[in-house]
Amino acid sequence: MNKISFNHRELVPSKVVCIGRNYVEHIEELGNETPDTMVVFNKPNSAITDSLHFISEDTRFEGEICFLIEDKKIAGIGFGLDLTKAEIQNKMKQKGLLWERAKAFDGSAVLGEFVAFSGDLRQLRMELFINDELIQFADYGLMIYKPLEMLEEIDGFMSLEDGDIVMSGTPKGVGTYKRGDHFAGRVYEGERLLVEASWSVQ
Repeated sequence: MNKISFNHRELVPSKVVCIGRNYVEHIEELGNETPDTMVVFNKPNSAITDSLHFISEDTRFEGEICFLIEDKKIAGIGFGLDLTKAEIQNKMKQKGLLWERAKAFDGSAVLGEFVAFSGDLRQLRMELFINDELIQFADYGLMIYKPLEMLEEIDGFMSLEDGDIVMSGTPKGVGTYKRGDHFAGRVYEGERLLVEASWSVQ
C-alpha cells in the first residue's frame, strides 16, 4: 500500500477524495457547466505517489490544497497535484460516463508532505510555480465549497478513515507538462508558509 508523510510519520490512506469544479474560473476555462451539487470522486490508494512522472502529452496537472483527515476532522495540510488524462476525460464527459480512467490511474495523486494544522481555514491560500513562474493561485475565498462543507458532504454518504486525503479542487491555470519541468507548490496561512512540495518531472 502507498504511504504519505505526516509530521515525519508514515500513514497509509485508504483513499483520496477529490472535489471537482470548486473554482468558478477553472470551470470557465475548461468550458464546463457549474454543477448544482458538489462534484466528488475518488482516487484509490494505488494512485498515490510522491514523484511526478511524464504520462502523456495530454496529461494535465491540477494543483490543490489537500487535507489529511483524522477523527473525521482536518488534522493536516499538504499540497498535491491531481493528474488528469484530458483526452480520455473529455471523451467520458461527452458520453456521460464516469471519470475513473482519466482520474484514478496509478500515480495520478502526487502528494507532498503533510504538516499538522489547527489554524484558521479562512486564511488558507496556495501557489503553484512551474519553472519559477507562478501558474496557479487560489485562496479560501475563491472556493465554491469550503473545507468544512466538503467534509459534511462526504460524511453524508462515505466514511473518511484516519489518514485519508481530501483534495479540495483546482483553480484556473491548469495545463500539460513535460519532462524536466520543475514544480513547486506552497500552502500558506495568511503570509505564513505552512508547507511546500517540489517535484522535477521524470
